[in-house]
Amino acid sequence: MLKEKKLFKFIFIFFIFIFPNAFSDESYYLTLRNDKVNLRQGPSLKYPVKLVYKKKFLPILVQDKSDNFRKILDHENNSGWIHISQLSKKRAAINFLDKSIVFKKPSLFSKPLVMLEKGRLCLIKKCKNNWCKVKTGNYLGWIEKQNLKGRL
Repeated sequence: MLKEKKLFKFIFIFFIFIFPNAFSDESYYLTLRNDKVNLRQGPSLKYPVKLVYKKKFLPILVQDKSDNFRKILDHENNSGWIHISQLSKKRAAINFLDKSIVFKKPSLFSKPLVMLEKGRLCLIKKCKNNWCKVKTGNYLGWIEKQNLKGRL
């Protein structure tokens, strides 16, 4: 029994070192680096373009990788491959509720600045606790983190 436990422990540790990402969630958010980014059907420049994004800093969810390409999923459930040179670690998110309010300070009792429609892109300046300071259009203020989806 003791030998079986030691053998199991050895195999488990060996597996973790050989496959370190086996137990981690490999999906993460990045943003688009440019105003024009091609989404391709496969992980190569030889694959045809499925669609062209025309919104810089749009947050996308990276699901897989193949050499210099990343398989992504956007906020409208479009999926495909983008070259890593077109991706950025800049923090941005999309308001996914029908209406969200941006406040002057991180409090529901603060002065409301603007109401955001669903799908509005926000650049993230910083986050603390349940609030994020965002810039959207000409407005700079705080929004509840739960209203946002993206690279926070």
